[in-house]
Amino acid sequence: MNTKSIFLVLCCLTAFPSYAQHVPTLEEVVNGGLIVTKGESRVNWLSEGNSYSKKEKNPAGGYDIVSYTAGKNKREVLISASMFVKPGTSDTLSVRSFSFDTSHKQVLVYTNTRRVWRYDTRGDYWVLNMETGKLRQLGAQLPESSLMFAKFSPDGTRVAYVSGNNIYVEYVSDGKVVQLTRDGSNTIVNGTFDWVYEEEFSCRDGFRWSPDGKYIAYWQSDTEGTGWFDIINNVDSLYPKILRFPYPKAGTTNSAVKVGYVAASGGETTWIDLPGDPRQNYIMRMDFIPESN
Repeated sequence: MNTKSIFLVLCCLTAFPSYAQHVPTLEEVVNGGLIVTKGESRVNWLSEGNSYSKKEKNPAGGYDIVSYTAGKNKREVLISASMFVKPGTSDTLSVRSFSFDTSHKQVLVYTNTRRVWRYDTRGDYWVLNMETGKLRQLGAQLPESSLMFAKFSPDGTRVAYVSGNNIYVEYVSDGKVVQLTRDGSNTIVNGTFDWVYEEEFSCRDGFRWSPDGKYIAYWQSDTEGTGWFDIINNVDSLYPKILRFPYPKAGTTNSAVKVGYVAASGGETTWIDLPGDPRQNYIMRMDFIPESN
């Protein structure tokens, strides 16, 4: 070891004396107590164009949804944390993210999240009517933390979401649920994607409302015949678990991917006629043309 190497090591130990004196516990490392960080939440620009909304912690517990006016930095509480208390309980929703309908009279709250691959894209969704104060959970009949990519219809009367690789539409007013697809399984994936599409194309949310709210277009992946990859998960529980997922390596079978559209009220899916072998093509982007079907 030369003089420069010794000098660098001594500088590191001097700069972080607490690490030299204290051996961190596993709990400190896993639960984030070792290094304290502070960041800002995602912001959502409001329809008037000069204000944005974001979540902020309420000192009494939970999160407020607040707005700031650009330029003036004027702050206003749009929704207080007290409005996010679950009906019949004293529990306040922990707001992971939120979105408004076009009227800004309803807000969709994402909470109780779980990780899918590397992002927490699965959880519970609640709708809050800001005028009446009514808070209601969506997909209450489905397993906990199983809803993905919920979003309002253009007119705000319904919310569509994915659960168990199937697509659902739920009416906000009365909770009526319409199941649009029924073939979702371990190998048939509707409204979201397999590992390759997320990794290579950043594709996660796999369905779109039409501008008039009458249809939903979506991706479907058929992973049958794709090789399975095993990973040992050593961090989420006391004992390791083996995770299996379809993962095509170079030269092996890809998922067969196609795009179709279905009436939001239910019915048969119409599949788009695309040229070529669906296992040899990628469909990376899809959307409705604005002001049309």
